[in-house]
Amino acid sequence: MLATLKPQPQDKILQLIALYRDDPRPGKVDLGVGVYKDADGKTPVMAAVKSAEKLLWERETTKTYTGLAGEPDFHAAMARLILGDGFAMERVAAAATAGGTGAIRQALELIRLAAPGARVWLSNPTWPNHPAIIRYLGMDMAEYRYFDPDSCAVDFGAMMADLERVAAGDVVLLHGCCHNPTGANLTLPEWDAVAELLVRKAAVPLIDLAYQGFGDGLEADAAATRALAARLPELLIAASCSKNFGIYRERTGILLGIAADAGAQVLTQGTLAMLNRMNYSFPPDHGARLVTMILNDPGLRAEWLSELEAVRLGMLDLRVALAQALRRATGSDRYGFLAQHRGMFSRLGLTEEQVGRLRNDHGIYMVGDSRMNIAGLNTKTIPIVAASVASVLG
Repeated sequence: MLATLKPQPQDKILQLIALYRDDPRPGKVDLGVGVYKDADGKTPVMAAVKSAEKLLWERETTKTYTGLAGEPDFHAAMARLILGDGFAMERVAAAATAGGTGAIRQALELIRLAAPGARVWLSNPTWPNHPAIIRYLGMDMAEYRYFDPDSCAVDFGAMMADLERVAAGDVVLLHGCCHNPTGANLTLPEWDAVAELLVRKAAVPLIDLAYQGFGDGLEADAAATRALAARLPELLIAASCSKNFGIYRERTGILLGIAADAGAQVLTQGTLAMLNRMNYSFPPDHGARLVTMILNDPGLRAEWLSELEAVRLGMLDLRVALAQALRRATGSDRYGFLAQHRGMFSRLGLTEEQVGRLRNDHGIYMVGDSRMNIAGLNTKTIPIVAASVASVLG
């Protein structure tokens, strides 16, 4: 049986990781892997997480299973973080998931159960795992234009024109903040226009919220999601704790399903529990419990907020520094958009051939579409990257 399996295409980012690992050059620069790194190239454990882990070690009395959908305290803490204190929580169903990717997978499984013929609309470009999972599940899929490669900004007119083709019951996948891979985000007035279109079309938004706190701040990064939740009768939110709590390997995520009323919420909650049971039974708890402790303890929360803000501001400083270095190296303002984008990623607008030259000639690694991880930079590597980019432009 196993001999009949077909080789699977390799993930491009995982291929890039292997190439970087095997590169013996001492000055190589990794801008491909999507994890936060500090100035020393490390992904540190936040002090608030360390403190919570110590408290958990002292207090925890059992390692028995959690509930099928995870712990209600985790659901409540994350719902407040994302939706704010004033939202009608009786409309919210929730399930803890194995990371943000697990939340996306469960959301798509839920859609397939509820509306088998629904088409899922994705931004072009989007995170590669979005279309990969949709194709694997055999679901219908379409794209809407999002990014203008010439201006390196959102092509809002084209986006809205494409979304006019959305049918009632379709699902539109949107990045709540810090768009991956472009870093280009909608303005709040543009989000309001999207909400109006979705209401008019009777479509359901699926928000991928992987980077809350990495863009313009914890509350500002939730504003678009809250605006949609206030307007739409139904909404799905797949959120990750990997980035803003720095607990990548704990695989901590959550899927929120906002229903039209309390009756539909009960039905949705039961279905989310069933999906967890079918996929992996009980969800992982360690990371979810740490997040709950941090969000519910004033001291730990204050410590975490301070650390998260330092991470956010550090990435903004790197963006400004890179834009300035590229201006000096190229004699052009074409890279000024880097300072305007938000989150970990931006696209430089290089060709795949130029990206290959950066890797082969200069030891600078980024994804083939020129998506780069801003957090992979530091003050020493910024001038090196800028000079190398300038050298491949000619």
